[in-house]
Amino acid sequence: MEENKNIDKKSLKFLKGKNTDWDELAKDCVSFANAQGGFIYIGIEDAATLPPEKQKIADRNQPDIIQKNIAQRTINVSVAVTIETAENKAEFLKVQIFRNAQTIASTTDGKYYVRVHDECKPIPPDEMARLAADKNAFVWEEQITKKVPASQYDESKRINFLREVRNSQRVSSFIKEMSDDEILDFYFIQKNGYLTNLGILWIGKRNDRASLLYPPAIQVIRFDDKDEKVWKLLLDDYFANPKELLEKVLNDVPDWQESVEVSEGMFRKNIPFFPIEVVRELVVNALVHRTYTTRGDVFINIYPDRMEIHSPGRLPFGVTPKNILSQSIRRNEHLSKVFYDLGLMEKEGSGYDLVYAKLLGSGKPLPTVIETNERVTVIVKKQFVSKEVVRLMDKASSEFTLKQKELISLGLLAQQQSYTALEISSILNQNEEVGLRNWLGRLIDLELVIKTGKGKGTQYAVNPEFIRKINFKGKTNLKNIEDYRLEELIFKDLTAYPNSAFSEIHQRIGLEINQFKIKRMLKSMVESNILISEGQRKWTKYSIKQSM
Repeated sequence: MEENKNIDKKSLKFLKGKNTDWDELAKDCVSFANAQGGFIYIGIEDAATLPPEKQKIADRNQPDIIQKNIAQRTINVSVAVTIETAENKAEFLKVQIFRNAQTIASTTDGKYYVRVHDECKPIPPDEMARLAADKNAFVWEEQITKKVPASQYDESKRINFLREVRNSQRVSSFIKEMSDDEILDFYFIQKNGYLTNLGILWIGKRNDRASLLYPPAIQVIRFDDKDEKVWKLLLDDYFANPKELLEKVLNDVPDWQESVEVSEGMFRKNIPFFPIEVVRELVVNALVHRTYTTRGDVFINIYPDRMEIHSPGRLPFGVTPKNILSQSIRRNEHLSKVFYDLGLMEKEGSGYDLVYAKLLGSGKPLPTVIETNERVTVIVKKQFVSKEVVRLMDKASSEFTLKQKELISLGLLAQQQSYTALEISSILNQNEEVGLRNWLGRLIDLELVIKTGKGKGTQYAVNPEFIRKINFKGKTNLKNIEDYRLEELIFKDLTAYPNSAFSEIHQRIGLEINQFKIKRMLKSMVESNILISEGQRKWTKYSIKQSM
């Protein structure tokens, strides 16, 4: 039980009677209420999974005290506080914060916060409208303002939906055994005798679907090298529900069949320019996470060198192009549930993992995500980094059955040969060493990746032995230079250019070499009396020590 977007932990020492920081607790509750809701466990330390043994809640009125103080300091926040007993028989306090689906929560002094990953972040004034739009998106699914009777459905779409639910491996037997109406109620397809907006979207008739404020429509357009339109598939007649729209995109666009042949000895393997799994996941994201209260079609633009998927609206609040791999927030909760249960999308938080893994596993660059005030654009390049990288990734995947995160990490290293810990952490949006270790997984134990250096100088690279084993012919650079060769390189450089500063040495011997690795080597050479240094900090100059 680690702290994340739904869980926070505090020591029992947080409760100090009259000296308790109730404002801090109120702020945390507001942040959960404005996000997905969550739990605050008081009595469990940050690094622990259970409360300390024999811990007891001495004051049995503590739940009432906590609830009263939160209510006095917050607006539009609903909580439930209970005393719980853990597996080790120790007690702790559980504060459950319910998601505020319709209004924005705040503290009584007018401050707004939202939970992003494992942090409570303030909401800037210019982002308030965005958060409000996300709240409206959640309400939109359950609205019955069109007053379409629950009996006014498309017969074939209703039959297909119920059959797919009962045949899905992701749906529990408890739900499958429900009656037809109970299943439709469970998925918020109908409510109080009427079809919800979600119900109209999925099983409604064409005329009712077209009358929704902004029903989904997709345009697939192919351009030539002069940016002229040469082919178009329009899916804007409102006959199809979201699942049928997705199937038409996947089945009716011939571009997904194009591939390049990669040879491996006597065998040949075709690698698609646009992996169908990547197309599926990105189109699903465009359908599931768009704001249905915002006008605009989904555009899939195919150019000679790339594919662009444009989705109306911005990313869900808390998600940015930088953290999109590690941060997942469902904007349309019930639509996401339907897509997931019918096997149309990956589980929450793993969609972009799949996109990254498929692209890197195919030797392709990472996708580019661009967010503007009106839409989100995802760009997937058509070209490959190199066929050699494709061969390396294919060999590693077939031999070691790598997990998605391991595949992503190895793919990044294969394309660049090596990264420092800071560089790869930045790409993966991991601020802590533990998070980075989770992404690297077994790569070091399997001897696919080697780790050198310490601290800021830590460097990760594909194991040269594995590279030689598969006869990999990648680019040659100095990123992975061994220490003894680096020492020789520095020695030769200072022989030609004595009394040089670090920046001058770095510039001459190669900027691709990790600066911390060079600094470590300079320090070692000074301590070994190979070099002498004069000056301090950035004014330090190095020269070769002359022998007596």
